[in-house]
Amino acid sequence: MEKPRAVLFDAYGTLFDVYSVGLLAEQLFPGQGSRLAQVWRDKQIEYTRLVTTSNHGAHYQPFWALTEQSLRYAIKLVEPQARTDWPAYEARAQQLMNQYRHLSAFPENREVLQALKARGLATGILSNGDPQMLGIAVRSAGLDGLLDHVISADPVRRFKTHPEAYALGEKATGLKASQIVFVSSNAWDALAATWYGYRTLWVNRQNLPFEELGTQPTRTATNLREVLEML
Repeated sequence: MEKPRAVLFDAYGTLFDVYSVGLLAEQLFPGQGSRLAQVWRDKQIEYTRLVTTSNHGAHYQPFWALTEQSLRYAIKLVEPQARTDWPAYEARAQQLMNQYRHLSAFPENREVLQALKARGLATGILSNGDPQMLGIAVRSAGLDGLLDHVISADPVRRFKTHPEAYALGEKATGLKASQIVFVSSNAWDALAATWYGYRTLWVNRQNLPFEELGTQPTRTATNLREVLEML
């Protein structure tokens, strides 16, 4: 196999902890914070698939809009009163959305990105997030200067797992998929990227089983540092 020349990371769940909003969610919705955060994330991913696959993408909306709409759903699920009195919950929803702009970064991010740069590899993000979201998240995490590419699926109006979204990595780097390692903590993302042709690292932080669809990622790890061993 060709030696990898670039490493691309998923953003949400991989570099940035999407469940770090759980603490604020618990403060705003006592006893429901963990459930709200989980439903929010699940519905967010479900919405990306709906707008990508339905009516040839005619219902596409940017990731930020889907994130907000999925939060509204989650709040209405855990607090049924919000279904008839949404204005009473609007301020709390806005607090959570503001928190989502500045998600906590995983502690090994900087170390791993610096090591990759030192080895002469191109680094980047390949994410469903829209450009403004990703820009804020990268700056908030202090990762400016460590990423050669911040690639959003927004220009093709197709979210991962659509092949057009993964193709953006090849286009941005000028490399073939076989020359790129794609890193994701989302099993569905690692699977689809493997199908597309990337070499993949699945970061299994939660000790979950992998998808049962007959394909395995190139390698599995428990944190991002494993990508250095993989190379």
